[in-house]
Amino acid sequence: MRIVSLLPSATEMLFAIGVGDRVVGVTHECDFPPAATQRPSVTRDLLPPGLSAAEIDAAVSAGIRDEHTIYALDVDTLRALQPDVVVAQQLCDVCAVPVAAVDAALCALAPHARVVAADPHTLDDLFAAITALGGEVDAAEPATRLVDALRGRLAAVDAAVAGRPRPSVAMLEWPDPPWLPGHWAPDMIERAGGASLFGVSGQPSQRATVGELGAVDADVVVAAFCGFHLAQTVEHVEGIVDRPAWRSLTEGARVVAVDGSAYVSRPGPRLIDGVELLAHVLHGVGEPPAADAVAELRDGAWHRPATPAS
Repeated sequence: MRIVSLLPSATEMLFAIGVGDRVVGVTHECDFPPAATQRPSVTRDLLPPGLSAAEIDAAVSAGIRDEHTIYALDVDTLRALQPDVVVAQQLCDVCAVPVAAVDAALCALAPHARVVAADPHTLDDLFAAITALGGEVDAAEPATRLVDALRGRLAAVDAAVAGRPRPSVAMLEWPDPPWLPGHWAPDMIERAGGASLFGVSGQPSQRATVGELGAVDADVVVAAFCGFHLAQTVEHVEGIVDRPAWRSLTEGARVVAVDGSAYVSRPGPRLIDGVELLAHVLHGVGEPPAADAVAELRDGAWHRPATPAS
């Protein structure tokens, strides 16, 4: 079986259930596990490099309006790879090649290939998506074992934070303009022992107003910017720290930056790593996260890893 993954999250799922050797093509953003970077890329970024967060947001908004994505599918490479299964998604037609575009390409190039959608909206959906994907690629038993292991890790977090006071958490998904998280992110905060101030489980992310940011009293503000690793997140936080809306949101709160690309914005197995990371940030439970996963802004300097204030 030859598999092409058009989702970084699905690529992580496929390698985690032990079928990475069947993955013959990935996207230009598939950077985990490291072995995935050795596969041919079948997509490319349509945005020019060096854009600011505001410029990226404007380009994405234009993509929604004009019904195109910010990524292009390399049809020639896809044809050469001759996949039996292509994993795509419908969750965000701007941030990845949508199922409709893949269907159209395969009708002309590889009509024997099956298109499989992986579209989790919540943490529970993640487990269902892993199970379903395992069934599609003849790896049902490894997928079940992975889901059992991930559920076990969540149960351990539940036990560790049970009975503790729940700090209020304001997570931001994008810096400029600010976006409030949706889908699985509120679930992650709640399972980590926090009380999510923004977002609704299973619902899309929403652009925030200045009034919404100023109306909450957060104990912890988490910057988990979509697609950004920690260094990029820190850089963008530093670019907005003097804005009135940010100052209002963060007054009296701990400010934490996380590697959103790895642990929050991709609905793959590492979302559970993200829950464990947040539980450590909020309550100090579990093992400290890696130094490149999280940092806390204290007294004008970044400290890694973040730990609860004493």
